[in-house]
Amino acid sequence: MNNQLADLEPQRVSARAELSVLHLEGRSRLSRLYQEGAAKIRLPRADSDPLEAVLINTAGGLTGGDRLRWTVDVGRMASATVTTQACEKVYRAETGRAEVSCNFSVGAGGRLAWLPQETIVFDRAGFSRRLEADLGEGAEALIVEATVFGRKAMGESVGRAMFADRWRIRRNGRLIHAEDFSIGPDVADTLSRSAVTGGEIAIATVLMVSDDAANQLEAARTIVGEDGGVSAWKVTESGKLLARLFATDSYSLRKRLVPLIELLNGQASLPKVWSL
Repeated sequence: MNNQLADLEPQRVSARAELSVLHLEGRSRLSRLYQEGAAKIRLPRADSDPLEAVLINTAGGLTGGDRLRWTVDVGRMASATVTTQACEKVYRAETGRAEVSCNFSVGAGGRLAWLPQETIVFDRAGFSRRLEADLGEGAEALIVEATVFGRKAMGESVGRAMFADRWRIRRNGRLIHAEDFSIGPDVADTLSRSAVTGGEIAIATVLMVSDDAANQLEAARTIVGEDGGVSAWKVTESGKLLARLFATDSYSLRKRLVPLIELLNGQASLPKVWSL
């Protein structure tokens, strides 16, 4: 009996969830909601735009072989803010990687704020994420991803791991932003280099796609300070603001990341779960 149990394949997460939002009768409203497996979506009550959605991975974290897919469709003139209930934890992987796929579409004049809480990477973890967004005419997006390699307050550190993050953002069918970030297997050694973070373990990338993005440049630089950088420019008439931040831990990172999100997210401000 013990030999039979030893031969069993470990159970893995295979989950997906889809959310569609339409602008109807003067407000952004839920059009479609689909959930499968450990991927869940909850919608806090709101009396005004944007519609707010909270993503939940009921498995409690990810490890090698897990697959998670999120799809968000924001219709013409609609707006949505999407966040997560908690930080996503990526645990040690015996084999393979955890894979997360994020697919967004925003119709003409619509707006999406993708504001998940931090991804926490544990020692010996393996993780790969693909993020793709298709924006229509005049559509806007604010996309944030923050990552913490170990929690200092818990006495954790990450020596070796594999982490990969791939973004592709299109507007009116044209590619306006592409990046591939990969680190590992010697995470601690790479982060220690002065050209990377000088040993800091908490990092964040913030991308704003908006025709008015350049107007926020100086205020964003004031918030980010010396531990990071902010740039703004246009690609095929699409305005972009890109910020990168690094810090010694997640708390220090949030001290600048939160006001930066509040600045760039305008009247929508910060999702409620970030302040709980």
